[in-house]
Amino acid sequence: MKSSVKIARIIVGVLFVFSGLVKAIDPLGLTYKMQEFFEVWTREGYAPMIMNWMYNHSFLFSVIIITLEVVFGVALLTGWNKKLVLRFLLGLMLFFTFLTSYVLFSGKIATCGCFGDCISITPLQTFAKDVILLLLIIFLLFNQQYIKPLSAAMLPVALVLGTIIAVTLLQMHVIEHLPLIDCLPYKKGNDLLQLRKMPANAIPDKYEYSFVYKKNGVKKSFNANGLPDSTWIFEDRKETLVQKGSNNIPLINDFSLTDSAGADVTGSLLSNSGNYYLFFLKDIEGSTVNWSAAFAKLWQKAKEQNRPLYIVTADKEKVATFFNKTNNYHVPIYTCDGTAIKTAARANPTLFLLKGPVVEDKWGWADIGEAIK
Repeated sequence: MKSSVKIARIIVGVLFVFSGLVKAIDPLGLTYKMQEFFEVWTREGYAPMIMNWMYNHSFLFSVIIITLEVVFGVALLTGWNKKLVLRFLLGLMLFFTFLTSYVLFSGKIATCGCFGDCISITPLQTFAKDVILLLLIIFLLFNQQYIKPLSAAMLPVALVLGTIIAVTLLQMHVIEHLPLIDCLPYKKGNDLLQLRKMPANAIPDKYEYSFVYKKNGVKKSFNANGLPDSTWIFEDRKETLVQKGSNNIPLINDFSLTDSAGADVTGSLLSNSGNYYLFFLKDIEGSTVNWSAAFAKLWQKAKEQNRPLYIVTADKEKVATFFNKTNNYHVPIYTCDGTAIKTAARANPTLFLLKGPVVEDKWGWADIGEAIK
């Protein structure tokens, strides 16, 4: 029994530490996933006021959950306060299993984001993983007498406290400087034009269409090969999914830039032959003190190098006012979907250096000074 408990303890502890660290290198990824859950539950009418409040505090919940995952994993491995730790692990695992079961059985959310964006597993695999972990934690709860601290009493406490500090500081660092490991489609070296194309081995969805016509007060459906004569009046067209396709969504499918006239300039911009900057600023609700001085230097350098600088935002009016009225930068401002900006720019703002469609480098707002050197 001791050997079984030891193996279960290592599996659970290591998986919790790993799962937490994978998300800690990009805490906004979990934040956006949690917001997706809260949006769906709000639309479904599940306590909308509470869901909206939780949506607005998603980043705080994300940081807490990630920290708890790593801390409880370390605590279990060191044997610190086993009764409390196992109870908290059971509560976390019940919560995670509920989320993954909702993803699997509702079909309203594509993935749960349990291992961040770096490791993609299917909803069924995620749910199975959570059920196994839940059973292992229950097994440990009933056999916790075999869990012994690995060393002197103060060392596990020090490791747990050190883990809390380290994981929290890591997440705060990433928010300013971008994820330590970039697993998103907009990472350095990627060709954005190529990733906007349909994959070569894509299999499209197959649909059947029926057409509803009306005659003498009677409505009737016809297929495309058997349409009625001109005495029937067309009423509606219905579309039925017959066979679900696969691999038929481009890695980048929502990145579209619109100029002040409403024209799509994505293709023409990404087809530039030289270097240029894209300054992603999702919104300007927060303070600009942290990055406005660095942007002024960047703007000056771009002018000296004759290198185009474009602003990409989802909040066009306020951003245009700041850059081109309050400040006389007179830079082109393009509108982009907020979700696409969240994926492309994990810090707000984020600076991209591109050559044509290829991302040559990128910096979070705290590192814009590196682009000026």
